[in-house]
Amino acid sequence: MAKGPEAFRTISEAAAELGVAQHVLRFWETKFAFVRPMKRAGGRRFYRPRDIAVLATVRRLLHSEGYTIKGVQKLHRERAFKIGEAPGGGSPIAEAGQDRRHQTALPRHDPPGNLEESLLALEAAKARLDALLGAR
Repeated sequence: MAKGPEAFRTISEAAAELGVAQHVLRFWETKFAFVRPMKRAGGRRFYRPRDIAVLATVRRLLHSEGYTIKGVQKLHRERAFKIGEAPGGGSPIAEAGQDRRHQTALPRHDPPGNLEESLLALEAAKARLDALLGAR
């Protein structure tokens, strides 16, 4: 029987859901103060749905968007994004493969259009780089 969406996950279930190894989750816990699963007697970790959303955001920033660990720490420290939330305070992002426009967790402090234009320019530059690297 599958667990419900609000059920706690063990480290093995969380790792499988996020597509990372268990040791990666333990490592992230040492690097990011905001990654704090519940710990029971004996140190057994249990991840709440909110923890999974936080980890999905960290995974996306590190693996998909190319941030370094220090970069994610800086973003969080500067409150440049809200971990695990969609723009506008929507539901937590739990799926790393969702459309990018729905994953962006940067605030709208810039005048409308600047952030979107920058993102489009960066994506175009990445596409050109990918094409150049693929031609080798």
